[in-house]
Amino acid sequence: MTPNRVLPALALLALGLLWGLDLGAIQPNRIVPGTGHGLLSALGWPGAGLVTAVLVSIGALALAPLRHRYAIILVLVSLALALLPLAPELLASRHLPADAPYARSSLGAGFWCLLFLLCLMLVEAMGRLNAGRWLQLALLLFVAGSWLLLLQRDGLESLSLMREYNARPDKFSQALWTHLALAFGAVAISAVMAFALALKMIRTPGWQRPILGAVSFLQTIPSLAVFGLLIAPLSALSNAFPFLQSLGIRGIGWAPALLALIAYSLLPMVRNTFVALTEVPESLADAGRGMGMNERQLFLRLKLPLALPVMIEGVRITAIQAVGLTAVAALIGAGGFGAFIFQGLGQAAMDLVLLGALPTVALALAADALLTMLANSLRPAPLAS
Repeated sequence: MTPNRVLPALALLALGLLWGLDLGAIQPNRIVPGTGHGLLSALGWPGAGLVTAVLVSIGALALAPLRHRYAIILVLVSLALALLPLAPELLASRHLPADAPYARSSLGAGFWCLLFLLCLMLVEAMGRLNAGRWLQLALLLFVAGSWLLLLQRDGLESLSLMREYNARPDKFSQALWTHLALAFGAVAISAVMAFALALKMIRTPGWQRPILGAVSFLQTIPSLAVFGLLIAPLSALSNAFPFLQSLGIRGIGWAPALLALIAYSLLPMVRNTFVALTEVPESLADAGRGMGMNERQLFLRLKLPLALPVMIEGVRITAIQAVGLTAVAALIGAGGFGAFIFQGLGQAAMDLVLLGALPTVALALAADALLTMLANSLRPAPLAS
């Protein structure tokens, strides 16, 4: 068996960064950076030794000629990811002063580097195992469920990120639903529009250049400029028709954000839908006609099912983009997790920034994983030889 050089390199890099960077810090209050603590200071010799042993084992297993080495590595990496929230709990139990009510613990660069490298190891191990979509989904649910359970423990209530959340749980829930509604509402609307535009280009080839040129032009405008350009016309429209204000349509808020997100979402969807529908092999269409199918049946039973995986790839790209741009839309009062990000930047409270940034990243990753699995499940199975 060929030795794997990627996993040992990642494990070695993780070890170097863990022992060289702070795993966390103890802050006297919300604003002051506080005192950093490395791996040994944060976890003690037992914890530091266990983490080191796990990383060394992963690197050694990747080089060993064992038949089930990647399955063992996958188990080790999954457990390490699932139990990672225990690290800040141990840090707080060892160093958080009991007589300081405003003191809190925060996550350091070493923690984030370890999290990132463990995720890369997980991806590499799953790729080597050719893990199916159900195994990937099971691992995702296992790690996410473990984090949700561990973050509810009393030992993590001193974590600065948890304190920011506990100070505003209702606002966090509202931001979550607003973010989901804006991002995925824009994706859904743009998917319908893109499908209609792609059909128009297929039936009327003369429309291909104008439509692709228009959606490409919209994609080149900076997002902040699009948000700003929509403020004046929507304000004038709401002033001219007061009933629009009762619907929440005005110069700032969700309306300009939704329109801008739809505009940004059109290009990848239109392009993927058009390419997917036009690149179905003509030989398959001829075979369908030979079976007595009319053009409508050919489209619904042949071309559309074959084109769906590529179309969903466009939806995947658009969904990831929309989740990120929705955070920027908070600048015009649209809400969502971007409100926490910009509020935290204004107050120099980095954990408040993380309260908005981490769920945004998690939503993008979840959308990517789920839509990728959906596209793969819709791909036609190769014919057995």
